[in-house]
Amino acid sequence: MEKRFLKKIIAQTPKDLQIISAFCSEAMVKLDDIKYLPKNKLFLISLERLNKESKKKNKKINSIIKFEFIDSSKSININQNITDLSLQLLAINIFKKESNYEITLLFSDNGIITLSAEIIEVTLEDQK
Repeated sequence: MEKRFLKKIIAQTPKDLQIISAFCSEAMVKLDDIKYLPKNKLFLISLERLNKESKKKNKKINSIIKFEFIDSSKSININQNITDLSLQLLAINIFKKESNYEITLLFSDNGIITLSAEIIEVTLEDQK
């Protein structure tokens, strides 16, 4: 009998964020499942990703990526009027810009979301 464990990965450095990016590359995201809560400084993405870390590589998992301490969010080439739009997350990059970090989410069709934060606090958590 195979045991099931839900993953929770916490990233606090650029190298940690690379691991989350690798696990979530090729994940499918609906535009409705992307939320930015400026008062709480949270940015949330619910996604369906392939289970790359197990023997069953084709199994899909629902996961949530939570970005904390986000000061601002900008999007480019994403039509936010199409609420049922599906995007494929290709990668998550991070850059240091002055005293802040810029976290860039790269999607299919040149869609980009850029998050600005003073510190890196990102969590990938699998859902049942």
